[in-house]
Amino acid sequence: MKNLHDAEKLAKEMIAIGKLANRETVCILTNMDEPLGHNIGNSLEVKEATEALKGNIHEDVKEVVLELGSYMLVLAKITDDLQEAKKLLNENLKNGKAYKKFKELVEMQGGNVAYLSEIDNFEVAKYIEPVYSEKAGFIYSIDAKEIGKLACSLGAGRIKKDDEIDKSVGIVLTKKVGDYVIEGEELAYLHMNSLQQVDLAKETIKKIIKIRKEKAEPLKTIIKVIK
Repeated sequence: MKNLHDAEKLAKEMIAIGKLANRETVCILTNMDEPLGHNIGNSLEVKEATEALKGNIHEDVKEVVLELGSYMLVLAKITDDLQEAKKLLNENLKNGKAYKKFKELVEMQGGNVAYLSEIDNFEVAKYIEPVYSEKAGFIYSIDAKEIGKLACSLGAGRIKKDDEIDKSVGIVLTKKVGDYVIEGEELAYLHMNSLQQVDLAKETIKKIIKIRKEKAEPLKTIIKVIK
């Protein structure tokens, strides 16, 4: 949803459907004004998710995972306390149980767990091109939709129904909203299998990541919980 009003309306409809099915439902509205985490693209996102389950998790991803997961534990009657639920989830991220369970699920579905043990097994794009900032300041906007469209144009998604998805390409962001960047510092890395669009892609991402001199605050990740 592109605004809070529509998101709240959808959440209430989902809760109403849950009640019809005799299922307690909780909706958590999260911010999508910037990409969650740092990686955009198929293999890049799987790598980031795998690292997260090993405990190497970015703060914004962790906040969403713990919020969603804690409500799941409460709804499943494993605990009736959200803070206790978050503590349990945190412990399983740290002690390796989350990663171990993920490997079990992949193996049970016929997946190759060697990819999870050795992240370098994933296909890597031929070219990894850095994008440098042309000025110093605070990042105040990274449009998630536009980043997604750019990743799609690199081959990470389909523009036409019969397009083939290139799992190795995508974008890795080095900064989040609220971060300070100096002139000449890396803003992102473009993972590409062709340099045909490299200059256009670099200019596009510099337009998407907006920088100003005034201090910018990090975005709030969890906007609202509706029960």
